[in-house]
Amino acid sequence: MSKIAIVRITGSVRLSREVESTLQMLNLKRKFSCSVIENTKSNAGMIRKVNDYVTYGEINDETLKILKEKREIKGKKFFSLHPPLKGFGRKGTKKSFKVGGALGYRGEKINDLIKRMV
Repeated sequence: MSKIAIVRITGSVRLSREVESTLQMLNLKRKFSCSVIENTKSNAGMIRKVNDYVTYGEINDETLKILKEKREIKGKKFFSLHPPLKGFGRKGTKKSFKVGGALGYRGEKINDLIKRMV
């Protein structure tokens, strides 16, 4: 089964309780935190619910190894990252990745983003 990396992009201002609790279940407690989970049906439902607040995609083994070496927090199930070098892109953090922004599904390009944030 493939692994999915989820990076929280937005802060916690003006979030509904439902979205905030789903982010807590995914171990995305703060901005620029990253969580790696299995690609299952229940996780897909949670990701769909928080799609407008996170970016996600399939993580490869090389990026996962770099993430564990440099950013792992002892005893926690999430990684704390820096803001990305050279930013998120032209359209910023309020548009979806498909139209040039930062939110939503990225596919394999999540690996490039995580490497810039480590």
